[in-house]
Amino acid sequence: MRGARLALGLLTVVPAGAPPVDRRTAAAAMLWAPALGLALGAALLAGGAALGLLGLGPALLAVAGMAGLALLTRGLHLDGLADTADGLGSGRPAEGALEVMRRSDVGPFGVVVLVLVLLADAAALAQLVAAGWGPLAALAPAAGRLALPLACRAGVPAARPGGLGALVAGSVPRPAAAAAALGTAGALAAAGALAGAATGAGGALHGALAGAAAAAAGAAAALVLLRRCVRRLGGTTGDVLGACVETAQCAALVALVAVVAAP
Repeated sequence: MRGARLALGLLTVVPAGAPPVDRRTAAAAMLWAPALGLALGAALLAGGAALGLLGLGPALLAVAGMAGLALLTRGLHLDGLADTADGLGSGRPAEGALEVMRRSDVGPFGVVVLVLVLLADAAALAQLVAAGWGPLAALAPAAGRLALPLACRAGVPAARPGGLGALVAGSVPRPAAAAAALGTAGALAAAGALAGAATGAGGALHGALAGAAAAAAGAAAALVLLRRCVRRLGGTTGDVLGACVETAQCAALVALVAVVAAP
């Protein structure tokens, strides 16, 4: 269970101690990430239900939900998204772009991308709530964190030595990454079916399709960004992993809305 403890302590604000970390434990932590995303989604759903009792509308519930998710994760992935945007947008060679990403400040590219992604997240979440499909939003954090085992699969190099990115880069065997993808898609389809049946908004089948679409869209978006970063930077970093999570989560939310809005 050291991998689960590492994932919990690394990816959330929950104090889980500091287990000994090696490549095997790091790989296990990445494989636990989608399950941890489901737990975060459940917390998001519970918080939304509590705030809904106060009479908050879809827009305020969406903003509160995204703020709560950022607090639960210490904004870790959002920071990676901003840093990666600054690096890719710098126009510098790989080493120069990595140096930009190492800085503590956020540049214009990072600010713009961060704002746009958060706006898209909140808008999609608000639309789900308004359509009576709010519980589906709980699936997005798991779809987003599926990016971690996919981005850390064997064959994907680290952009630089040292740091978290180098420790987890290439640590997940390809069969395990594929199993994580299939397992997450199946879990999200099942959870979506339960949400559809419970809400009565569109039925179990509609919910299952939405859950599967969220997993597929999130994985596709993360892999596209990962490929760009590997080509541009020479590999992954901790910031790149965070950017992949946020990109996948946003794509999953948009996919959920697209399926729910389909006739």
